[in-house]
Amino acid sequence: MPTDTSADALLDGLDPEQREVALALTGPVVVLAGAGTGKTRAITHRIAYGVRTGTYPATSVLAVTFTARAAGEMRTRLRDLGVVGVQARTFHAAALRQLSFFWPQVVGGAPPRILEHKAPVVAEAAARLGLRVDRLAVRDLAAEIEWSKVSLVPADDYLAAAAATGRPEPAGFDRAAVSRLITSYEEVKDARGVIDFEDVLVLLAHMLESRRDVAEQVRSQYRHFVVDEYQDVSPAQQYLLEQWLGGRHELCVVGDPNQTIYSFTGASPHHLLTFAADHPGARTVRLVRDYRSTPQVVDLANRILGERRRRANGGLELIAQRPSGPPVQCTPFDDDEDEAAGVAARIGRLLAGGTPAREIAVLYRTNAQSEAFEQALADAGIGYLVRGGERFFERREVREAIVLLRGSARSMADVPLGEAARDVLAQAGWAPEPPAARGAVRERWDAMQALVALADELAADPTRPTPATLANLVAELDERAAAQHAPAVEGVTLASLHAAKGLEWDAVFLAGLSEGLMPISLAETDDAIAEERRLLYVGVTRAREHLHLSWSRSRTPGGRASRRRTRFLAGVLPEQTRTGARPPAAPVRDADVDPELFEALRTWRQQVATESDKPAYTVLADATLRGVAAVRPTTLTQLRDVKGIGPTKIDRYGETLLAIVAGRRPG
Repeated sequence: MPTDTSADALLDGLDPEQREVALALTGPVVVLAGAGTGKTRAITHRIAYGVRTGTYPATSVLAVTFTARAAGEMRTRLRDLGVVGVQARTFHAAALRQLSFFWPQVVGGAPPRILEHKAPVVAEAAARLGLRVDRLAVRDLAAEIEWSKVSLVPADDYLAAAAATGRPEPAGFDRAAVSRLITSYEEVKDARGVIDFEDVLVLLAHMLESRRDVAEQVRSQYRHFVVDEYQDVSPAQQYLLEQWLGGRHELCVVGDPNQTIYSFTGASPHHLLTFAADHPGARTVRLVRDYRSTPQVVDLANRILGERRRRANGGLELIAQRPSGPPVQCTPFDDDEDEAAGVAARIGRLLAGGTPAREIAVLYRTNAQSEAFEQALADAGIGYLVRGGERFFERREVREAIVLLRGSARSMADVPLGEAARDVLAQAGWAPEPPAARGAVRERWDAMQALVALADELAADPTRPTPATLANLVAELDERAAAQHAPAVEGVTLASLHAAKGLEWDAVFLAGLSEGLMPISLAETDDAIAEERRLLYVGVTRAREHLHLSWSRSRTPGGRASRRRTRFLAGVLPEQTRTGARPPAAPVRDADVDPELFEALRTWRQQVATESDKPAYTVLADATLRGVAAVRPTTLTQLRDVKGIGPTKIDRYGETLLAIVAGRRPG
């Protein structure tokens, strides 16, 4: 909380553009905010300044975000600025709160239950139509139903809308079948007496549109609206926002068209880019001073988009404010396994140099790419967490730990928070030192350590008037659980580029940057390719200081080097050879291959594959075994020269391979 409580003190420390946002107390206002330019700081100071100057009461402000994490961060910042009473919620949370309140008087009775997962209903709807679906098909069809609902496309209009937008046929079902499925889905949902999350938005919007008394009550409560990440608004969300406003223009929207990466879910930057036209007299402010990333990272981000694309998206060219940092690295690897091992080795050097594991991330295009990096990090003894898995507060060990903390809060009220938390969490699997093993045991410890770290953070809070207690920790956890604002878990983050949106790290590794993965092969239209480019831009701008780009020439060790580096780096970063890489191996001639040695190597490989329950080719490819049988290496250095032998294979099999070559039985 500022030491000077005057309103003007809130403006101290803001740059000229952020200050312009804070002073624009009445709408309409559109803030075009590039990555790392302090948009949350600007809009929270705008709200706080408006409340402090008496321009509007805190309770008249509804700030809408797209994630519970962002809403929690906004509430925390407003609280730190001395402002309480502002409603900062996601679209769905705000809508559900209002719908639950008005349902008894408008419809009667208790509100219907919210369907947590669409899969069972989609499966039943498909069965009613005689459609054969598996788990993956149900997932894809559920996503298509979500798109139709947030896009306000009913079943009757689905064929035309899907054709007009070029949507691919989900799970191989033609559009007519999907149209019938949407109708069947709604029938099953009605029969079960449930509504889904998309219904919450539309039902509330319909209620506000049709019931003047309800609309007046909501509009008299909320007179000033702020919408963050406005480039991601869907037609359903925009429809609800318009009902909240009721023709008024007291609206401040914030967004970055260059970070539009969710169009497949119905998001569109259209409303952000046309805001000034739709709201006559709107003030436009551009935030372009990047405080997150080094000039090297910012320059790459700007170059990936290019001047023409930036002009089309609001003219946002980032200007770095941080001192110069290390150069951006771009490394080709022989294959996916080699790439994962190389990334793990570089992460190891960062950790040894003092970079915390929680400040390092490996980002990739598809979730399937995580497995290789999980294995490489585990082999290197480096802790990691996969973002997008089970939610922190839904994990069994976390729920059990909170029950223990809650039960001990009263009896340990006089014990210092850090000591009390450690004593209680020791019963839930925490220990001063992490376990040596990876897997579930280490993940449990990591979760408990995150709770310990949060306790230490609360205990060290200088603004707290009295020492924090276990009860304070439980209250903080309850608030965070409601907002799904999980504490930081120590470990390298593995995440898809989509899941990384809104986050940042000191060091970022962008992996798999080859054609077919970036852009992904499914991106066939110009719009889809453009969105893939923006996705790479989002990935680049997650890095504060260290940025490493990589790609592999082949999928498997010894495979054909048919991959090419992503087109998005053409003319942006020069093609590089791997530092210290071996020269290309000469083609293996049949005459050079020792047939007896080759058969001995195949026999050994089959034994390893049987023991590990893996296909033989994943141990070493035939081409690699032929290379060993031709070169007949006597040292690890010579073995490294065989195509398909990377650092991980050397560590696992190097000595054994040399023993076989030497005619000795492997130990």
